[in-house]
Amino acid sequence: MVSGIIVDGHAFTEAALRNRAVDAARGVAPFDILITGGTLVDVVTGELRPADIGLVGPLIASVHTPGSRSDAGEIIDATGAFVSPGLIDTHMHVESSMVTPATYAAAVVPRGVTTVVWDPHEFGNVHGVDGVCWAVGAVDPLPLRFVMLAPSCVPSAPGLEMAGADFDAAAIEEMLFWPKISGLAEVMNMRGVIDRDPRMSAIVQAALESEKLLCGHARGLTGSDLAAFMVAGVTSDHELVSADDLLQKLRAGLTIELRGSHDHLLPELVEAINRIGHLPQTVTLCTDDVFPDDLMDGGGLDDVVRRLVRYGMRPEWALRAATLNGAARLGRTDLGLIAPGRRADIAVFEDLADFRARAVIVSGTVVARTGAACCDMPAADPAPLRASVKLGRLTAQDFRVASEGKKIRLATIARPRFTQWGETGADVVDGHVVPPEGTVMIAVTHRHGRADSRTRVGFLQGWGTWQGAFATTLAHDSHNLTVFGADPDDMAVAANAVIGAGGGMAVVQDGEVKALLPLPLSGLVSEAPLPEVADRFREIRAAMDAVVAWEPPYLVFKACFGATLACNAGPHQTDRGIADVSTGTLLETPVLSIIE
Repeated sequence: MVSGIIVDGHAFTEAALRNRAVDAARGVAPFDILITGGTLVDVVTGELRPADIGLVGPLIASVHTPGSRSDAGEIIDATGAFVSPGLIDTHMHVESSMVTPATYAAAVVPRGVTTVVWDPHEFGNVHGVDGVCWAVGAVDPLPLRFVMLAPSCVPSAPGLEMAGADFDAAAIEEMLFWPKISGLAEVMNMRGVIDRDPRMSAIVQAALESEKLLCGHARGLTGSDLAAFMVAGVTSDHELVSADDLLQKLRAGLTIELRGSHDHLLPELVEAINRIGHLPQTVTLCTDDVFPDDLMDGGGLDDVVRRLVRYGMRPEWALRAATLNGAARLGRTDLGLIAPGRRADIAVFEDLADFRARAVIVSGTVVARTGAACCDMPAADPAPLRASVKLGRLTAQDFRVASEGKKIRLATIARPRFTQWGETGADVVDGHVVPPEGTVMIAVTHRHGRADSRTRVGFLQGWGTWQGAFATTLAHDSHNLTVFGADPDDMAVAANAVIGAGGGMAVVQDGEVKALLPLPLSGLVSEAPLPEVADRFREIRAAMDAVVAWEPPYLVFKACFGATLACNAGPHQTDRGIADVSTGTLLETPVLSIIE
């Protein structure tokens, strides 16, 4: 096992290294590593051409005619394989995979992913600046390049929800001064930016003055709103909703982080790009959120590349988006290309369909062979992430809505995606609302100890008929305890199972816990190995299939985790009530009026 890998270090610019690399390029000194017999994927010209590649330390020293050199300390045989730059994931959240950074790196590095851009806003929402600091330290010794960003929206909708912290402009400015913070992560409070809210304007201004990356989240923005968002300083987006949305944002000049987490959109997005006739240089690729079973079975960005090719994108284009275009977005001229003088981040793929990696090199060090890591993955001390669920036991009474009268008008949250305000009538029995036919309850309880923990309950429409309850502390982005269900007794059992586990997920039917996934680190992450976390999450998925009949693409299990994302337009349930960032509305109770 290789240990002590320096992914990005001063050695890359040292004179002694450059002298040695120049000598090797001239043929008067040997290479450290020579990759022979492979077909080079030229992400500039789109050619697939035979070439050997010589490495000296972290540098690519030579790309030359096959068989013309054999002088090297180590030779890697790439016969029959394709040699590509290492893959660059331009937007992701480790926490969504529910494993530690070390476990995540061990999963994706052997698949050819060498760089990821991590927005640790999940840890930030739970632990504040200390959570971001922990994340920065946790990735330092890993053989995966983490480009770290400062979370821009903690919470995502100030005044409408309470997270475990509050990042104002001063906190953001401090983090942007950290040398290992490369920019401002996805700016999700779109209305705050467009309407020139002083808080968001100051946060964006701090990023502009840092001259670092300023990343976006432009879901649903068009026309003048999109222009205003960009003029404010935002330069990227991954929140596409259609092929037309893709084209409009490309024409506007945004860098697109084409994400794999919305697979149902990828075929039409590929078709739109194919119609253009070339791959725009502003198209990059990202995973955004990858659940543990998907990470285990499919991988990271390699899975996105694989699916894009399956949906009709040329392999050379998919790899260019995942390498050269990604490097250009990051301003990293050392990455994304196999050429003399570039950094030796290289993946040797068996083919351009399945993209199985025969060997992976990061900064000139072989870190994986035949799908397995051959280097250490040091894990950070998880102690600072423990004990984040600051709640006592809940009862069924916490999941009932009190009301006077006998009949009332009730506000509802319609649709699992692109939510809208709805309204329905309801009966009141013994001082509590009887959930109307066709609704499901959603309850959010503040769990960070920064506000009152009285459970706020709302009613969802268009979420199918539920035969049980689901509780989770992974609930974007404030990650308060969120419970869905039709029966208050089941909801209380699910909530208490999660509270007792120190965070995580639970599925309950008829008062019985059918599946439980403990996530005791931040209520988001497990220390367990990926196969174990993946298996427990599969059990959660299977149990949920018995609770509700999903109707893709919008009524899906994943919708449960975004139902509280209050920065998106439309009503969303939070720990403060039903919030709508578009109008600034906050209803502490869904009861609108008493009819009788």
